[in-house]
Amino acid sequence: MKITEVKVIVCSPGRNFVTVKIVTDEGVYGIGDGTVNGRELAVVSYLKDHVAPLLIGRDSAQIEDIWQYLYRGAYWRRGPITMAAISAVDMALWDIKGKAANMPLYQLLGGASREKVMVYSHAQGMTIEECVEAVGAKRDQGYVAIRAQVGIPGLPAIYGTGKGSVQGTGGMVDTLPNEEVWSTSKYMVHIPKLFAKLRDTYGDEPHLLHDTHHRLTPIEAARLGKDLEPYRLFWLEDPVPAELQEGYRLIRQHTTTPIALGEVFNTIWDAKLLMEEQLIDYIRATTVHAGGVTGLRRMFDFASVYHIRTACHGPMDVSPVAMGANLHIDLWVPNFGIQEFSGYTPLMHEVFPHAWRQDGGYLHPGEAPGHGVDIDEELAAKYPYERAYLPVNRLEDGTIWHW
Repeated sequence: MKITEVKVIVCSPGRNFVTVKIVTDEGVYGIGDGTVNGRELAVVSYLKDHVAPLLIGRDSAQIEDIWQYLYRGAYWRRGPITMAAISAVDMALWDIKGKAANMPLYQLLGGASREKVMVYSHAQGMTIEECVEAVGAKRDQGYVAIRAQVGIPGLPAIYGTGKGSVQGTGGMVDTLPNEEVWSTSKYMVHIPKLFAKLRDTYGDEPHLLHDTHHRLTPIEAARLGKDLEPYRLFWLEDPVPAELQEGYRLIRQHTTTPIALGEVFNTIWDAKLLMEEQLIDYIRATTVHAGGVTGLRRMFDFASVYHIRTACHGPMDVSPVAMGANLHIDLWVPNFGIQEFSGYTPLMHEVFPHAWRQDGGYLHPGEAPGHGVDIDEELAAKYPYERAYLPVNRLEDGTIWHW
């Protein structure tokens, strides 16, 4: 089947999404997600101006060749914009291949390794009491794994807590970046108190996770990980920015708290040393940012050699299209760990009708051919792009800090 049309669809049914639709000469089409939160239009231009013209007339079945052509042929390799564009194309091509074969994507990958996919949801509050209550509500909904975030005394609401933090109702985004105030010292003494209270309230059963959003230095992360050891976290996520992969050696030397990392990774090279030296326990890369199904499968196979489990990034700005592709990989991949799932608004489910289904704290990708997610273009057109950004952190003295 030859590619005859490449459409780039931008919509904002509560969040901005960039969707690629590839159409073939036999009328079979596939869709892929190319969203980069806060830089969506850069991906749109890359796709429209620099990728779409290269695809017309190519054989849609040659997924690996097209992936290598777009990656190696660009000269300027890697980076979030390039890899999101490649991801969108790759997802759409796998969708086409599944439809042509009349098979769900996970079957094309080799079949299911499990019956369902464990997911974790988000619980948060401005106070420990509010967060404990929120975790209880998630448990009542059937979740067995819950990420817990809490406000820091003496600071205003930060990303993941306070007003607008519930991603299922739209999340915390602004038309210009909100400049938040951060204090590492106040955070470090408060977080262990949260997890002490959670274990005291709910016992050993729930899997508890926590995200530091890259805000610590290696020695600070090591200290926090050690302080959290009595509460047996499922993981401590993104403790330190990973540009210096060697920095994670210091964390590993001092704590046995499992480490999760990688939601901003674009290729296997971003995590090569981290995995080879077993400095992390979970790799958080996702289909929309790490080269689609083709790129992610390569990364996850490499991770399996080093006993590292998968944990695809899955907040609301990973569209239902990428979530569908993630779930097929999750069902197949032998070294699966967990899947993030923060939820979507009812409108998002309407714009992106999908075969994947939820049962409490578990998801299943469904049996529809391809990845099982479509887009209602007519409905999407009613919700055009809206400028939106995630926040920026400043220390109490005004210094820009890590995100």
